[in-house]
Amino acid sequence: MTSTPDHAGPDIAVTGATGRLGGRIARRLAAAGIPQLMVVPQPERAPQLPGAVAVRGRFGDPDVAEALQGVDRLFMVSASEAPDRLRQHKAFVDAAVQAEVGHLVYLSFFRAAPDATFTLARDHWATEEYIRASGLPFTFLRDNLYADFMPALVGPDDIVRGPAGQGRAAVVAQDDIADAAVAVLGNAPEHAGSTYDLTGPQSLTLEAIAAILSENTGSTITYQPETVEEAYRSRASYGAPQWQIDAWVSTYTAIEAGELDGVSDAVPRLTGHAATPLAEVVRAGSGRG
Repeated sequence: MTSTPDHAGPDIAVTGATGRLGGRIARRLAAAGIPQLMVVPQPERAPQLPGAVAVRGRFGDPDVAEALQGVDRLFMVSASEAPDRLRQHKAFVDAAVQAEVGHLVYLSFFRAAPDATFTLARDHWATEEYIRASGLPFTFLRDNLYADFMPALVGPDDIVRGPAGQGRAAVVAQDDIADAAVAVLGNAPEHAGSTYDLTGPQSLTLEAIAAILSENTGSTITYQPETVEEAYRSRASYGAPQWQIDAWVSTYTAIEAGELDGVSDAVPRLTGHAATPLAEVVRAGSGRG
C-alpha cells in the first residue's frame, strides 16, 4: 500500500473517487479548494485534482486503517455489489475506528430496513447498525434510485419491463447526492447522528418514467409490467448468480410495494437548491438542452 502523507494532510477523505458518485464528490471538493484524500483500490486511476492525494485502500483490507490515519471526515460509498459486501463494510468501519476517524458519512439506501423488499437495502441497514454500534460520529445519506440510471432500464426494443405495477419511486440525481454529501462533509458536526432521505422532486411510476424518457431522448419508450415469475425468467438468461438476480428483481418489487415512494426535502435543505427533475437529468445525459 502506498504511504499516506503525514497528516498535516487532508482532513477529508473520500472513497469511490474513481466511480461516478465518489468522483463527483471529489471534483466538487477540489473545485471548492478543499484538500482531500482519495482512498481508492488503484491510485493510478484516480482523477488528477488540485489539492487531492490518492492512496491505495480497499474495502475489506485491514491495512486501509493506515490510509485513514489523521482523517477527520470520511465519506464512505458502499462497496461494489457482492455476496460479501456486508463483511467488507464492517471491515472498513473497523479500520475507521482504528484510525480514530472523526466523522463517518455513509451512503446508504432509501428506507433501509432488515426486512426491506430490495435485498441490498438490508445490507445497508446492517451497515448502518454496525456504524451506530462502533461509536463513530456518523451521518447517513439514504438515496433513492439514481435518476441517472433510468435510461439503462430500457431494453433494446425500447420497453422498460419489471414487476413494479403502478408503484412509484422518487428517483434522485447523482449530482444532487454529491452536492448533499459535500454539504455534510463541510459542516459535519451539525449533521452528527442525522439520517437524510435523498430524493428527487417527484415520485414517479415506471409508466411516467418511460414517458419522460420518451420526451427527452427522441425514442418512443413504454413500460410493460411483468409478473415476478416473468422477471426471474427473463433475467436468468444473463447467467448472473442468484443473489444478483434477486437484487435486480427486488428493485422492481420494492417499487410495487411502495417502499421507494415519498419525496423528501433533504436535497434542498442540505444543498440550497431544488432537487433536479428526471427530465433534466435525462437531457443532460443525452446531450440535449
